Amino acid sequence: MASNPPAADRFSPLLPDSAWAQIVGLDIGGTKCAVARVHGGVLEELVRVPTADFETTFALLAAAIERVARPGLLFGVSCGGPLDAARGIITSPPNLDPSWHGVDICRRLTERFGGRAFLMNDANACALAEWRFGAGRGCRHMVFLTSGTGMGAGLILNGQLYEGATGDAGEVGHLRLAPTGPVGFGKAGSFEGFCSGGGIARLAQAMAAERRGPPPAWLAADGTTTTKAVADAAKQGDALALAVMHVAGTKLGEALAVIVDTLNPERIVLGGFYPHCRELFAPALRAALEREALPHAAAACQILPAELGATIGSHGAIAIALNFHPAP
Repeated sequence: MASNPPAADRFSPLLPDSAWAQIVGLDIGGTKCAVARVHGGVLEELVRVPTADFETTFALLAAAIERVARPGLLFGVSCGGPLDAARGIITSPPNLDPSWHGVDICRRLTERFGGRAFLMNDANACALAEWRFGAGRGCRHMVFLTSGTGMGAGLILNGQLYEGATGDAGEVGHLRLAPTGPVGFGKAGSFEGFCSGGGIARLAQAMAAERRGPPPAWLAADGTTTTKAVADAAKQGDALALAVMHVAGTKLGEALAVIVDTLNPERIVLGGFYPHCRELFAPALRAALEREALPHAAAACQILPAELGATIGSHGAIAIALNFHPAP
């Protein structure tokens, strides 16, 4: 792994404290929202609240911002898509209450507090965060995979975020890896279907249904399960759970080979559930990557777990603002 500065030094080399004081990040998620800043060289979440309807949630977030408000604030707002990021409008993310749809979040912030505000989808924001503050520090070519409920990617190419002609670059979850298989991103056999958190759960349910004998202990009475339950069982040596993780690891390796061959990154950083159970994927992932990827490109690419953990969303919101901050 590349030598990175310790966590305490993630922020101070980038901006002076006076400049960090102007930056506020908002992480808008389907289950929680947070307001964050960098203070004393560390990330501080001023508030973390359950996501409710827009007006209720915005009032709580705004109350936290009031505590640190000053002239010339620079807001970074991270939110799941679809978005009209250029206009600062949350359009219709499926994981948010309909009251959020069509909200001009950047205008609401600047009307209330002044300054400037920028909106970005959460995959790109998290890519910026891991590149600036986490496992991607020091490289110029990095791919970040969300590996959560869905599967998306953020691309750092030639030392800058690449968003594509319509802002849709990095939708790797839509790649088809097999003619049939679990459904993800509206497509059977997709990368998201085989390798996202939701996809692995559906893969496990399908493999359990094909098995003769009593259902596994990790399968609920209604025939459903979670990726966490499957991973926990695999760690305890459950044969079917291990088989599920082998299939998912193989498909993950095949998809990473496409990314390696196409983009030739220095690092691929995997977030979501991957850092917690990477040992379950590693053997099958490595075998598929060695089999499918160009050897020279694969040798140049590190596959790393994300470093920022549960606060990656807040780090991402801060990274958005930093992305638009004038160079010191």
